[in-house]
Amino acid sequence: MSSKPPPPLMKKHSQTDLVSRLKTRKILGVGGEDDDGEVHRSKISQVLGNEIKFAVRDPIGLRVWQFLSALMFTGIAVMALAFPDQMYEAVFDKGTVSSKTSTRLYGGALFSISLILWNSMYTSEKVIIRWTLLTEACYLSIQLIVTTVTLIESGSPTVAAAILLGCCLFFVLVSTYFYYQVGRRPKKL
Repeated sequence: MSSKPPPPLMKKHSQTDLVSRLKTRKILGVGGEDDDGEVHRSKISQVLGNEIKFAVRDPIGLRVWQFLSALMFTGIAVMALAFPDQMYEAVFDKGTVSSKTSTRLYGGALFSISLILWNSMYTSEKVIIRWTLLTEACYLSIQLIVTTVTLIESGSPTVAAAILLGCCLFFVLVSTYFYYQVGRRPKKL
């Protein structure tokens, strides 16, 4: 019996043909960029995710800032809900307000924002952190404008009102800074 020699080992053309390899990778969904600009090297990395996305580095001081913001909003909210007359007098120095309802509604709104700020401390999602920082910056910007216009109309600025305006401006600037820092793309190592 004569035995046939084994056929020569042949290379697959897909290994040498660049166009064929690119077509295969495209069909498998490998090698393209996703929404975040990440290039996946394999299907497994697409399914499991990229571990770099989970290792989010917070800007230095972000968590302390979130705590201070939540604490400030909660403190002012409790003061506006419990002591509306004193809250109004501290800012505008005009005596008692005719209706405590508006100051208490202000306290309720602040308390709602403070709950959002407290809950944002426990997340690592950049989108949620950015939205809470933007909410804080927008709210404080509006408060800064409204308080300034009210003081100009009344014509009697007080030291307490000046301190309030300075604090609002400071909080707006720091919240805006952290908003942009959290939104930056991390540097690739």
